[in-house]
Amino acid sequence: MILSPQIRAPYAVVFDLEFTAWEGSMAHRWLRPGEYTEIVQIGALKVDVDFVPQESLDILVRPRLNPVLSPYLERLTGITTEEVRARGIDFEAAYRAFVDFVADLPILAFGRDDLIFADNLRLFGIKGAPPLPPYANVIPWLGAQGIDMRGLHACDVGPVVGVPFEGHKHNALDDARSVAAGIRALLGRGAKLPLAA
Repeated sequence: MILSPQIRAPYAVVFDLEFTAWEGSMAHRWLRPGEYTEIVQIGALKVDVDFVPQESLDILVRPRLNPVLSPYLERLTGITTEEVRARGIDFEAAYRAFVDFVADLPILAFGRDDLIFADNLRLFGIKGAPPLPPYANVIPWLGAQGIDMRGLHACDVGPVVGVPFEGHKHNALDDARSVAAGIRALLGRGAKLPLAA
């Protein structure tokens, strides 16, 4: 495939997930009855070696066990039950679309979103799904650059390093953009790539 001059070869995929939540669910670690971390949105960016986005993926996912989103989650993400019902797809199809988008590129996210994928595969008893490619949690890398992200989220990465946030906080694609923009800014200041080149 010949890339246009504006398109550079993808180096990695930066992604973020939004999943079902209720007031207090984070503090209770989703251990209250009926609370599960069912994915409702997958946002991903293919980035080049400078972490400039080259292609994006944005998928809404219909939760199986809690199909009505909590008012808390709707306020937090801006995603409504009506949108998920109208445009969402089943988790297994969404997961496979994400893996297809990623192809063989390494993936990275803020925190352990790889475990959320694994939890959903287990929760729904999905067997034979393709595995995720190599995964990196960017929080330790950010810490090595002197960026303390304790108590913060993916949407905060860009602003913490001086890049204004654009979009809606806790929207998976906008949060992935914030993570990529923060990494890009740090690379511009001399930081080493967060993945082995």
